Amino acid sequence: MELQGKIKMIDETKTYGNNGFRKREMVITTEEQYPQHILIEFVQDKTDLLNSYQVGANVKVSINVRGREWVNPQGETKYFNSITGWRIENVEQAASGGMPPMPPVDAFEPANDLNEEEHDDLPF
Repeated sequence: MELQGKIKMIDETKTYGNNGFRKREMVITTEEQYPQHILIEFVQDKTDLLNSYQVGANVKVSINVRGREWVNPQGETKYFNSITGWRIENVEQAASGGMPPMPPVDAFEPANDLNEEEHDDLPF
């Protein structure tokens, strides 16, 4: 799945436990009639993906939705969901497809000397 929006917050990388589990959270705000603030977790080596992004950037984030069950000490079963990011890209760069920006229309000169009869090499 993918989510698209503007980065509202990027947290620092935090390390948990003796095994060195790393997690970094970000929030994006969707751009729709009723904008949503979506918390996305990046874990382990994926935390480094956020290093080159700043608050305010328009991004597209590839995500997985995770769910898990937990039984508390009183025996009650609880369910939790998380949204885990695994890829992030700048929307402006993705839209251009890696192509350089198109120059403005007034940067081109009109072809005034074009004579279609002389250059007609079509076979029909």
